[in-house]
Amino acid sequence: MLNFGSGYGIKIDMASILVIDDERSIRNTLKEVLEYENHQVELAEDGIVGLEMIRENHFDIVLCDIKMPKIDGLEVLQKIFEFTAEPQVIMISGHGTVDSAVEAIKKGAYDFIEKPLDLNRLMITIRNAMDKTQLVTETRILKKKVSKKYEMVGESPAMAKVKSMIDRVAPTDARVMITGENGTGKELVARQLHEQSNRRGGLFVEVNCAAIPSELIESELFGHEKGSFTSAIKQRKGKFELADKGTLFLDEIGDMSLSAQAKVLRALQENRINRVGGDKDIPVDVRVIAATNKNLKQEISEGRFREDLYHRLGVIIIHVPALNERSEDIPMLAAHFIELICNEMGMAIKKISEEATLELQKLPWTGNIREFRNVIERLIILGGQEITAEDVKTFA
Repeated sequence: MLNFGSGYGIKIDMASILVIDDERSIRNTLKEVLEYENHQVELAEDGIVGLEMIRENHFDIVLCDIKMPKIDGLEVLQKIFEFTAEPQVIMISGHGTVDSAVEAIKKGAYDFIEKPLDLNRLMITIRNAMDKTQLVTETRILKKKVSKKYEMVGESPAMAKVKSMIDRVAPTDARVMITGENGTGKELVARQLHEQSNRRGGLFVEVNCAAIPSELIESELFGHEKGSFTSAIKQRKGKFELADKGTLFLDEIGDMSLSAQAKVLRALQENRINRVGGDKDIPVDVRVIAATNKNLKQEISEGRFREDLYHRLGVIIIHVPALNERSEDIPMLAAHFIELICNEMGMAIKKISEEATLELQKLPWTGNIREFRNVIERLIILGGQEITAEDVKTFA
């Protein structure tokens, strides 16, 4: 029941493959063919044995028959994904129908191939499945790198308080105002609130309100219709729409113009926005997190910030401490940034002496974490294989 077409012999990267089929001839022939292509192949005569093997071993690909005694292939497929998402499962059947193929794909199968198996198609499917596995692996590694970049480091009482607040607030949809000096890591708090929320599947959209000219901030936030102003050559979605079902982070909210503040307040009150130059209400489902280094109560008293918007945004207030207020975290921060920066530069991770760490703790970190990271990068580049106290005194 195998068709050795003219395409047999397609070379693909080596994979670990499990064949689950109650027909011994099919199992053995597949093993012979796949091992000829340098794959590692294991065999299971039914679904129960196959599931046990998947629990105990790693497989890149599972070839699973649908019609089998004891437990059929579709049930095997469902049970695989109850405890692992690693293998790409390719269903095979001599009794294939459109309905069974659709059901298999719905349950998470990578593909469905009818018997008699066309070896040419099988090899192409395995190659494509391996490409997907590699992509998933690379994405997982990239996510780990990104999460490492935005990791909140520190075990001081001040940081423990911040982390505790994040743990309590993140699962809710409550709006949060993050306060703190420049460079303290307010963005990291916002990202953690998003990653630990029920919205983590949506986008985290950031707007730096201080970096956008006041005449463009409304277009940036709410989008615009074609022709609404001179340079509006086409329709454009704003950040509120892009963040739908996700999180919108308004950094440096204290620098936003009063006219934009009024529109943000309306969006928060009504959960809908209007693009610049448009008259259509567009519903949005967005969690808004804001951050500022300003004293907003003072800004309110001086007429530069709306009090009603402040109360809308500041349901929960999280204050991020300055680095000088948590100097006991500096050893952990130094180790974290040394590993991060050395990995980014593709070089061996440098060591830092205890004396050097003590020198770092003595410095006045007016630029907070941002300044600290820059100093660590400078020490990595200019210092020796082990960063010493003399390196800190010379280059910090």
